[in-house]
Amino acid sequence: MFRCLTQRGRSVKIGSGDNCAIVSCIAVGVLTSVMTVAARADVPSSAVKLFESHCIDCHSGEKPDGGLDLANLGSDLNDRAIEARWVRIVDRVAAGEMPPRDDSQLPERERHDFVTQAGDWLRGQLRDRQQSVGRVQARRLTRREIERSIQDLLGIDVPLANQLPEESRGTGFSTMAEAQPMSHFQLERHLAVVDVALDEAFRRALTPPDKHVRDFDAEGVARENPKRRCREPEMLGGDAVVWSSGLIFYGRIPATTAPEDGWYRFRVRAKALKQPKTGGVWTSIHTGLCVSSAPLLEYVTSFEATEKPREIEFEAFLPKRHMLEIRPGDVTLKKARFEGGQVGAGEGGPQEVPGIAIERITMERFHKGPDDDGVRRILFGDLPTEPAGKSAWMKVKSTSARKDKERLLTTFARRAFRRPVEKSELQPYVNLMHATLTDGGNLQAAVRVGYRAVLCSPRFLYFSEQPGPLDDHAIATRLSYLLTGSTPDEPLQRLADDGMLRDPATIQREADRLLSGERGRRFLQDFSAEWLDLDLINFTEPDRRLYPEFDSIVQNSMLEETWTYLEHMLRDNLSVTRLIDSDFTYLNSRLARFYEIDGVSGDELTRVALGNKTHRGGVLTQGAILKVTANGNNTSPVVRGIWVSERLLGVEIPPPPGGVPAIEPDIRGAKTIREQLEKHRSQESCAVCHRQIDPPGFALENFDPAGRWRDRYLMVVSGKRTRGATIDASYTLPDGRDFKNVDSFQGLIAADPRPLARNVAEKLLVFGTGAPISFVDRQALEQIVDGAEDGDFGFRTLLLAVVTHPVFLSK
Repeated sequence: MFRCLTQRGRSVKIGSGDNCAIVSCIAVGVLTSVMTVAARADVPSSAVKLFESHCIDCHSGEKPDGGLDLANLGSDLNDRAIEARWVRIVDRVAAGEMPPRDDSQLPERERHDFVTQAGDWLRGQLRDRQQSVGRVQARRLTRREIERSIQDLLGIDVPLANQLPEESRGTGFSTMAEAQPMSHFQLERHLAVVDVALDEAFRRALTPPDKHVRDFDAEGVARENPKRRCREPEMLGGDAVVWSSGLIFYGRIPATTAPEDGWYRFRVRAKALKQPKTGGVWTSIHTGLCVSSAPLLEYVTSFEATEKPREIEFEAFLPKRHMLEIRPGDVTLKKARFEGGQVGAGEGGPQEVPGIAIERITMERFHKGPDDDGVRRILFGDLPTEPAGKSAWMKVKSTSARKDKERLLTTFARRAFRRPVEKSELQPYVNLMHATLTDGGNLQAAVRVGYRAVLCSPRFLYFSEQPGPLDDHAIATRLSYLLTGSTPDEPLQRLADDGMLRDPATIQREADRLLSGERGRRFLQDFSAEWLDLDLINFTEPDRRLYPEFDSIVQNSMLEETWTYLEHMLRDNLSVTRLIDSDFTYLNSRLARFYEIDGVSGDELTRVALGNKTHRGGVLTQGAILKVTANGNNTSPVVRGIWVSERLLGVEIPPPPGGVPAIEPDIRGAKTIREQLEKHRSQESCAVCHRQIDPPGFALENFDPAGRWRDRYLMVVSGKRTRGATIDASYTLPDGRDFKNVDSFQGLIAADPRPLARNVAEKLLVFGTGAPISFVDRQALEQIVDGAEDGDFGFRTLLLAVVTHPVFLSK
């Protein structure tokens, strides 16, 4: 008699007679296949015994339960799919999920033998593979890393990443080697980007400096022809005025049109008109062409204008012909109406709505990073320049062009390849430069050809790592790209040259240095953008019929809240439990009003104490997280539950079984999502995962798709916003503990910090190395978590434990 243990928890018994004979013959054939595999790969006998006695009759055939076909399981762990199936089997048996709860249980001894022997076999096989080829496949730079590396190597500041193809996200991160294909199109775009970058660098090095400083008073800001109907500010009482309005592009300022692509520094002096009782007039600043044929605008910043004039300063990259749009951006303000979709002469006069009055704007072209002399030194070292005839361009002087170009190339290649280079490695590049000189090109043309070849080389695009412990230069590269997203700087390179980066204390000091200032914020933004999906925040727009209080100012304040909060966690080494719960956050007056938290003023983010009635605390309940886990119209405990499980709790949720339909909220309100899921969970194959998914999902159900607290569901009925059923956020954790709402859920989860610490360490390792955590890496992960326990699992302690552990310092 065979017994089938499946995800659905049913037990199938095969009886006597002809049917039994037929099934037995099939089962014998299947068992022969499994046992042949076992003998060939030294699969533990406990695995064969378990498969024979409990699993094979249902996990085989044309439609094996759960999609797991033990007859064709395989044992070649070089096949990642086979490896994943074996790990899944061991984990599910270890967790007691196989057999299911309502079936006969495995004897504990049999379970222990299987988990121990199969686990040892897996670790041994995977360890042998790592020693042979390493943990990480051939990993290349992401488009973000390409942009920053080229910018740092050439000393330029033009954006480049948006000209490269979008990255896929293997295991949640674009740094994953397994998700980094290199196509013909990708190479083509890379060559184009390199040319754009070199054009910019050589232009700055060999032409007169960019000079563009303009100062506009109110008349210069306002429309040129007061009688023409348009969407520019209108003069009123000596100021250029823009009222609160729903007109698109209202507040565009043609005077600020960029004469060329570049970074511009603006200073705007403005004040509020008819300031509302809720505070100042929140004003948004965007850039764009501001015409109907190119409607997209880029958010730059926002500020709270008050009746007392104030000056704000900001920086923005403007493509040629783009301009500023400055307008009241708070959608909760009363709005003026203008006939014909334009503002005519006199219509911009006094209105019974809030507005802003612009007194002056200063616009200055500038460069981030080195000045033009600095770029010239990067490209040509100490070689002098001289005028090139009547042209505005300069030319580089050299008394020994061949020697100078080889010297410049060696210096540049060493920085680009992130390690010393042998003369033989450079010879192909030198030959290209020689050919350019021979064909009549000048020195700078030859240097450009050499630099282009270097930046298109696999030695630039790919990480140079050998199986086993990393050498000092590979350590410098891995550390720098984790913490800065760019090539190692000179101090880090010097330490690598001196062989100092095998010392954990030195690595910790360098990590602290790289995390200081703006670079530390850049690391947190890069990491959180993919870990917490913050880069997806623009992908949905809350339904304005249901959530009319949401606007771009709120959304960008949410992002700043999360970034600032994570900065504080890293700087002050707060425990990872603060990801789940805390008694403070960072708010400005607009976001505080959206959250319905009183007592916050000003447009700067300030630390705000959170009372019990706010139902907020930790990253878990911040608006940015709540928005990226919803679709704009409604929320799903399944979507949010999977997100929280995988991103914060470290619980991997497998894909649903084939043929299981997705749960869609009933927008009519006839059935709550809880009622729908009750039926869904009645299937054991679904119930196993939903025991993990549903608790965090329902805990967050009181937060709407825009991130606000709600007691009842909202829906649109006959075109009107209507309150629906009362929300029940209570649930039971997989371990049997109950919670009533998000507040009690946070307390239960934060009481056990180790899983949270393990998850953060895993995400840092995956992001920093470009490889998933395999079965054999789990022991290293536990060692990292152990090392952070004395520091209360502090965020910074975990990060430093990761970058000094051998698993991070090996290929």
